[in-house]
Amino acid sequence: MTNRQISKNKYGKNLTAWCLLVLSGLLLPNNAFAQTPVSKPLAKIDSNYNHAHYQQRTEFFRKSHHFKHPIVFLGNSITEHGEWQEVFDNHNIINRGIGGDNTFGVLARLDEVLATKPRKIFLLIGINDLSRRLPIDVIVNNYKRIITRVKRESPKTTLYIQSVLPVRESMTTASYLKNISPLVTELNKRTKELAAAEHLIWINLHPLVAAPDGQLREELSRDGIHLKPEAYITWANYLKSQKYL
Repeated sequence: MTNRQISKNKYGKNLTAWCLLVLSGLLLPNNAFAQTPVSKPLAKIDSNYNHAHYQQRTEFFRKSHHFKHPIVFLGNSITEHGEWQEVFDNHNIINRGIGGDNTFGVLARLDEVLATKPRKIFLLIGINDLSRRLPIDVIVNNYKRIITRVKRESPKTTLYIQSVLPVRESMTTASYLKNISPLVTELNKRTKELAAAEHLIWINLHPLVAAPDGQLREELSRDGIHLKPEAYITWANYLKSQKYL
């Protein structure tokens, strides 16, 4: 049986369609979206995640000076664009965001993160999985795998699960971000439940950036998904006010 047949049988037609889009290059990142597999049935099909930006960032991470017990911000472009050391005035913070990354990509590069035995990890990941209509069960299962590895390989690390941020669909140009808001809500519900079951702190960032209609506040973004600098200040102040940092 081929890898494509395996993925279709296991995850259904939605994932097959998603894989075809990835392979055709329609969903390659514009410095915002990426793709990475770890599970065996998807590994070969999803190998297109290994694009140039992902390679450059992971190579930079591997060759960077590694000090012990940092505070790690881990995620996709939302995380990568944050000037975390500056907003917190803390040089013990490292940025492990990669534009375009998803839950598979985080799993693929988690070794480098855990090798430093981080004091804390702030994880925000999932919007790129949703943009490809990856089934939420698959995304949540990847979250479980991330949590299991952190607990096993760096048991003294405090892992924070941050909610996926809303988007402003009317501002986006990508068709695959349309009608994504209900999926964001569902994924946040599921990760909140997972965090409770795993005795982890789930940080709800949604109220910090959401308008009354539940979507991203227009004044906080230029493209409907990425944040302006002032949003990072609000985000950092909230983490500090809650004594997470």
